[in-house]
Amino acid sequence: MSTSNKAAKNAKTVSKTAKVAKVEKDGKPVVKVKAAAGPAIDIGIREQDRAKIAAGLSSLLADTYTLYLKTHNFHWNVVGPMFNTLHLMFETQYNELALAVDLVAERIRALGYPAPGTFSEFAKLTAIPETRGVPKAEEMVALLVAGHETVARTARKLFPTVDAANDEPTADLLTQRMQEHEKTAWMLRSLLA
Repeated sequence: MSTSNKAAKNAKTVSKTAKVAKVEKDGKPVVKVKAAAGPAIDIGIREQDRAKIAAGLSSLLADTYTLYLKTHNFHWNVVGPMFNTLHLMFETQYNELALAVDLVAERIRALGYPAPGTFSEFAKLTAIPETRGVPKAEEMVALLVAGHETVARTARKLFPTVDAANDEPTADLLTQRMQEHEKTAWMLRSLLA
């Protein structure tokens, strides 16, 4: 069978049994994600590696979306002498996070898995606690520092799995996300000095 015939046959193969990725939080499974049924995926990354990476990216997506929501909430509700500065800074940050959410979700899809997209899924997957009420401006900044540091740690924790699978596109995405979150945490932290 020629290479082009093999490729055509592989493209037509439909997964009859969906593969499952388990997403864990504190060592306990919280969500099981089934691979999308459809043509077989042959991008040079083994199925079990794609499942682990998709599970890790699902946690990163949940953290990013939770931080987006927190930042947007603080943008709406900040008051005090630093109102204008923080209001504009938070807006810039939540716009960047909105773009990041899309990039992470699309990478999960490219690996052959559905991206989590509900509040209940995000609540199970995120390591960022919800903030109730309206904190004072300085506390908002401190909470956002902690949030950005959490997202950076989530991305960094996935990196060895991605590296071992030679998944360069995900490694590039993780590097960009870590760089952005570490820089934003530093800028926010500077306001607290």
